Amino acid sequence: MFDFEFPDIVIQLVAVLALLVVWRFYRVQVLAGRIMAIDILDRSGIRMYIYAVPEDENVCEVCSTVNRRAFLPSYIVKKGFVPLPERCRRQVPCTGVLIGLYGAWPEAREIVQQLRSRSSKGWMQLSPEALRALVDGPWEQSISADTDRMGVRMLEAICYETINPAVSIAGYRYVAEEAKDIRHLCWVVPAYLRLAHLLMRSKEINHVLEVIERFESRFPESRQGLYFPTREQRHGMKRKKALLQKNKPSHVAA
Repeated sequence: MFDFEFPDIVIQLVAVLALLVVWRFYRVQVLAGRIMAIDILDRSGIRMYIYAVPEDENVCEVCSTVNRRAFLPSYIVKKGFVPLPERCRRQVPCTGVLIGLYGAWPEAREIVQQLRSRSSKGWMQLSPEALRALVDGPWEQSISADTDRMGVRMLEAICYETINPAVSIAGYRYVAEEAKDIRHLCWVVPAYLRLAHLLMRSKEINHVLEVIERFESRFPESRQGLYFPTREQRHGMKRKKALLQKNKPSHVAA
């Protein structure tokens, strides 16, 4: 057999050629509108965080104050950071979630740019319209679609509860059933809680019971974990289940 080695210059030229092919493919996809161009020099995984709380009559004043607040990652990593200025005032805490996004679509990039322009403050408050514009934007065509899908669906579910409950139900169901990555596990319990709440409000008794049973199966009382429900959250679901089982016969007869 021949002992032959390619010169270093050949290997380097092949590598450059491969990069050019990848870049050409990327450019074609951008021009075709399949993905959106991003700053390739920005290699961070998350460029902003958003704290969101469902807007209903049960949200306490403290949590309502920070609802839709967007943060720079540099603000989040500060020692002692918590999104709330003080403790939630509800006995069963409001279901607020902190969601990280890369945000490669126009509406998200605009928020990132505004945050960076206010870097000394580190956060800004979004309006309800701005948050809806964010989740309604063309995120699925952006290069960060796979990275941001779970977070966008969670935000979408939260901000559409009172406007279009069907959208929220679909979003919470998606998060509850599809969240597997460790980054997303902290949203699963809130998704189950809000899903049960919305279905109960819609008087879909059978569907609520199914959701509660899946919740109990996924988070058995015999086990504990980092992202498991609190005792108060478990009791809340039990109360819903007992009430539904008590009223189910009369509902069916009607």
